[in-house]
Amino acid sequence: MITYMDRVVISSAAPSIRREYGFDIVTMTGILAAFRLAYSLFQIPGGWLGDRFGPRRALTGIVIWWSLCCSSIIGMWSAGSMRICQFLFGMGEAGAFPTATRSLSRWMLPGERGFAQGITHAGSRLGGAITPVMVSWVIVHFGWRAAFLTLPSLGFVWAIVWFFYYRDLPSEHKGVNAAELKLIEAGLGAKKMTRGAVPWKKILSSSQMWILSGAYFCYGYALAFYLDLFPTYLNSSRGFSIAKMGVFASLTLLAGVVGDLAGGSISDILSRTKLGLAWARRVVAITGFLLGAVAVLAACYAPDPVQSVWFSCASLFFFELTVGVSWAIPLDIGGDYAGSVSGVMNSLGNFGGFVSTSSAGYLVKYFGWNSIFVAIAGLAVLGAILYLKIDAGRRIA
Repeated sequence: MITYMDRVVISSAAPSIRREYGFDIVTMTGILAAFRLAYSLFQIPGGWLGDRFGPRRALTGIVIWWSLCCSSIIGMWSAGSMRICQFLFGMGEAGAFPTATRSLSRWMLPGERGFAQGITHAGSRLGGAITPVMVSWVIVHFGWRAAFLTLPSLGFVWAIVWFFYYRDLPSEHKGVNAAELKLIEAGLGAKKMTRGAVPWKKILSSSQMWILSGAYFCYGYALAFYLDLFPTYLNSSRGFSIAKMGVFASLTLLAGVVGDLAGGSISDILSRTKLGLAWARRVVAITGFLLGAVAVLAACYAPDPVQSVWFSCASLFFFELTVGVSWAIPLDIGGDYAGSVSGVMNSLGNFGGFVSTSSAGYLVKYFGWNSIFVAIAGLAVLGAILYLKIDAGRRIA
């Protein structure tokens, strides 16, 4: 949740930053894209950190780093300095989800992974959902810089709690009783913490790895629009005030929270039926992509601004159905190397986010806002096609 609160602050503050500094849409999207570029480039190193040193130590350092970088933007003086600050911020957050996935690998049984990842990402979308309303209120009363002083401070508190509470293995945690430990080890095996060499050759030579990453690219392109530019779209294209913009941007992300919870849970339930694990993951993801494509086009061409918001809520709900599935699959196929596997997937996925945000300014300038919605719909259909080739029951290594 804190991850998305910190990254959504700047998108909610973007209209105010643009007015103060006189940035045009291309300059502002360039600043937002700097985060996306670093976030994409450092996914694999971030996942490796979790696999190599364990999620307890890795996530503690990662969260402290990004919290410092996020708050530092209040001292920046130009578009260039803001890009550097956002790039360093993206470096820190890049390791968050791959390492969080690794933290579940020795705790969650196969039939629990979709729900576990669904609720993890629902938390992130909840953070993104409540932030626009909070930031809009803070900006109106105290100015945009105040938002960057308050929200990142939560990361420091979380890092302390995580380090003292979490353990890399269930056998190391005093809260795990003998029956629970027996259940986990029966399903996953009684292994020691893996901190050896990551089998990069097997991971990177796996066709399934790249198909999954391609599908996540399609999702990442869509998500970046809702996180980075949807508030600006509501303000500049649909004519909503700053206050209403915050409310409607939050509603859309709240719909995503429901989608995260539903997608992971439904996939786990289906995996225990005759469909099996592979089709349980496929059915949910394909449905989400196709219905999301329909809803995003409806949002684009809806004549009424409020109606457009409701269709946008529906589109993000359907796209988020795919998330618990996409993040459960690295656990399914990666095992103790789920951090590195999810790092590769999230790297390409967030490269899609970088392409989305960095190209948005030019698309809007030359073709209008509708061109972004059409691109999202086309990539969603491609994502559904790619999921036909993904087999969650087949391990990489």
